[in-house]
Amino acid sequence: MFSKGQLIFAVFFVIAFSIAMVWSYRKDIKIHKKYYKNTFLILIGFFLIVVIFALITFSLH
Repeated sequence: MFSKGQLIFAVFFVIAFSIAMVWSYRKDIKIHKKYYKNTFLILIGFFLIVVIFALITFSLH
């Protein structure tokens, strides 16, 4: 399906992209702590809404 060169490129791209993301996050961690307090509450709310919609969907069928 993919050539050997494409697979090698994909592996190197994923590794380089992951390193860049970690480096960028570590560089901005002080800003994240200052401006993005309690964002886990939004994440919990999002998952709660998804679960409620799933329960409603399964209960109607």
